[in-house]
Amino acid sequence: MSVGTLPNAPATTPLLTAEEFAELYQDQRVELVKGRVVEIPIPFILHGKVCNWVAFYLTQHVVSRALGHVMSNDSWIVVDRDPDTVRGSDICFFSYDRLPKGKISAGLIDAVPELVFEVRPPSDRWTKVMAKVLEYLAAGVQVVVVIDPKSESASVFRSDDRQTTFEIDQSLVLPDVLPDFSVPVRVFFE
Repeated sequence: MSVGTLPNAPATTPLLTAEEFAELYQDQRVELVKGRVVEIPIPFILHGKVCNWVAFYLTQHVVSRALGHVMSNDSWIVVDRDPDTVRGSDICFFSYDRLPKGKISAGLIDAVPELVFEVRPPSDRWTKVMAKVLEYLAAGVQVVVVIDPKSESASVFRSDDRQTTFEIDQSLVLPDVLPDFSVPVRVFFE
């Protein structure tokens, strides 16, 4: 199923701000793209398993070193304003520099994470995935990792136009955001 405009939000409706969107659509599988609400398809089980492994290894690393917060499950990130775009990342990492230690608010926050992981759904073309990657990078995310179950690889994107692909027999390293993080790519697909 492709992502599309929700039936109850026709193209003639006024554009929503991120705050209006959050108030009206909390707890729903949607994103806001240039002021318009779009559905997010419910992923298959493989997507959930890969997301779980990524979150597991990332959380282990972050918590053991008291580095910050790890979020999952399509946590909303405001990536653009006027018109507003709010994306739901599969997994993301906020250092305590960007999101201080302690209780986190239930609503939208003004910070963007340093690191975002997206697991590529089989129905999404690379052009669609890359559009989302570019939105994250333009918003100030330092590193975006796209995990691709089809090719069993991890592609890492940075705002300086560098792209690195880690294959199944390599270890994913992210020295610019998590200096001593290293995880074999294969574990995401086991």
